[in-house]
Amino acid sequence: MPAPSAYLDHAATSPLRPEALAAMLPFLSEHFGNPSGSHAVSRRARRAIEEARDVVAMHTGRPSGEVVFTSGGTEACNLAVLGVHGSAGGEVRCSAFEHHAVLHACLACGGRLVPVGTDGLVDLDALADSLHPGVRLVSLMLVNNEVGTIQPLEEAVAVVRARAPEALVHTDAAAAGAWIDLQAPCAQADLVSLGAHKFGGPKGVGVLLVRSGVKLAPVFHGGPQERARRPGTHDVAGIVGMAAALEAAVARRAEECRSVGTLRRRLVDGLVEAVPGAHPTAGATARLPSSAHLRFDGVDQEELLMLLDDAGVCASAGSACASGALDPSHVLLAMGFSAVEAREAVRFSLGWSTTAQEIDLALAAVPKAVEQLRAG
Repeated sequence: MPAPSAYLDHAATSPLRPEALAAMLPFLSEHFGNPSGSHAVSRRARRAIEEARDVVAMHTGRPSGEVVFTSGGTEACNLAVLGVHGSAGGEVRCSAFEHHAVLHACLACGGRLVPVGTDGLVDLDALADSLHPGVRLVSLMLVNNEVGTIQPLEEAVAVVRARAPEALVHTDAAAAGAWIDLQAPCAQADLVSLGAHKFGGPKGVGVLLVRSGVKLAPVFHGGPQERARRPGTHDVAGIVGMAAALEAAVARRAEECRSVGTLRRRLVDGLVEAVPGAHPTAGATARLPSSAHLRFDGVDQEELLMLLDDAGVCASAGSACASGALDPSHVLLAMGFSAVEAREAVRFSLGWSTTAQEIDLALAAVPKAVEQLRAG
């Protein structure tokens, strides 16, 4: 099967950066040791993990001892929510349009959801009203993974500190890693989740940053790895690849934000101009330079995505974790869209490898597909 001509689903997973692949290869072959062992082969693997930990710490502004490696962003979010609740108890809050890794974990703890606005931002007044001294954890994503809106984390943290002074703040920063300087949000939150494949690293590896002194009840039980916060044999190649991808993403962030932002604007402006009834879902709200999320009046998203796939354009209906679900997006429902409107929305997400030719193909394919579906 030939490769897709226009891959516009970077929010689901971004292609592996060459730097990550090069860093991983030795640990998929000659450097195969288990880092928990004591001999020279194991020590080589353990040293690579600690070097990767230092890289993550440097680019997030947190001490290396606060870096906990996980199997991905989902596990990192679950460990944050379930770990804090299991250790401290109390009540849990999260926004109504969190990724399911947070949303379902919060609900499993009996938590309450905080409303969001039609602008794609958490309602800070509603957040304040939901808080009291018995709340022990508030989870608010840094960027919404479907519509790409950047959340007012600094203001939200200030509200939490004032209304629930004993509460910890967790932010799911998985969607932000390639595009936003993580130092400030990592300084504001007590726990931060990242997933490597969102910024050009391998799938199946992630990070939870845990502020010193925060107690977590482990979700898994086993060995003493990661200071007993996350037992199990480390994925050495994955961890090394994640660190290399993060270094590359940070080094190229300014350039990629400019170039990808230009391509995103051309895509959105071109579709709005060419397709009657095409609407960006969150208006002028600040968002990632990579995110283009639009509704097409009267067009079923699944049918549109099938035609785009046939034309060589890869896009999505929303979170990859909800792919194939019959229910409309909980993100759009939380923002006030009807179920019908939510089923008209498509996410185009750009990334480090996106080219002008891919945007050209999308600008040609989408209007044609929409016209075909409307013609019946």
